[in-house]
Amino acid sequence: MTLATLRQALRQLEDDGLVSQQPGRGTFVTEPRAAYRLDSLRGFAEDLRSQGHLVTTQILGQAVHRPPRWVSAQLGDADRAVRLERLRLLAGRPAVHQLSWIRGTELAETDLSGTSLYAALADRGIVVHRAAESVRPGILADSEATLLAQPPGTPAFVSDRVTYGLDDTPLVFDRATILGTLLEIRTERAVTGLSMQWTRQATS
Repeated sequence: MTLATLRQALRQLEDDGLVSQQPGRGTFVTEPRAAYRLDSLRGFAEDLRSQGHLVTTQILGQAVHRPPRWVSAQLGDADRAVRLERLRLLAGRPAVHQLSWIRGTELAETDLSGTSLYAALADRGIVVHRAAESVRPGILADSEATLLAQPPGTPAFVSDRVTYGLDDTPLVFDRATILGTLLEIRTERAVTGLSMQWTRQATS
């Protein structure tokens, strides 16, 4: 095999996402990406565990606060909410920074490091009915890059999800910054199944 043929083969493998070439270090086999599915009403950790992935959670902060204005725009008239900040690790590697605002104060003292937020709500008789989620491309800011052990500017997905109860009261506003080099977004479509709508981002 000639050097040119080898380089072409490596480029093809890199285009297919099977290897990554790092200048000055060499060529490495790319780890398979976990899939974040959009066709289920489950929490992030539940979704990945159902696919056989090892997911652990670090609680970075959990306390009652008055929601800031950008959160109140999603939660409505909630004057007090639990601010829950978590770091999700996939097979021991930081993968997602998750900031959740939970209406009310019931979950202020609940240990959510190994319990689904939806399950914790259900334990208190609060039924989750539906959720609206938008996902957009982004890059890691300095603070998120530090938490996720990546350089600032690393590609990421930013997910904003509002979860509603049976009476359509917003219960949780959740913003997840998902490391784009570890996770991909996948969904399945059918005639009577999930529908997706694409909207153009506003430009300034």
